[in-house]
Amino acid sequence: MAMKDYSDEFKADAAALYESTPGATYKSIAADLGVNEATLREWVLRDRERRGVSAAAAKPAAQRREAVPSADPDERVQQLEARVAELEASERKLATERDILRKAAKYFAGETNW
Repeated sequence: MAMKDYSDEFKADAAALYESTPGATYKSIAADLGVNEATLREWVLRDRERRGVSAAAAKPAAQRREAVPSADPDERVQQLEARVAELEASERKLATERDILRKAAKYFAGETNW
């Protein structure tokens, strides 16, 4: 199998997509991007090393909780803040995916000009 050469920008985008996706696995993100799982893992580890972030602190485990209204206002505020953080992470993931797809579309559109 031939080795593929990916741009530094693509590698950084792939690592950012993994980091910004709550509950994502290397396998799922790699499959979405069409790269090898081990390759993606290496890109993420190199990106973390470059940023000086430890693996444990880089991506906390996703915590899915059902929204149960609380009588305590402070607890309700904490629930809402957690939900906002979850939605912001989802928005970052979608924005990163959109950017990757735009770049890929632009690249392939240039390839088809015969």
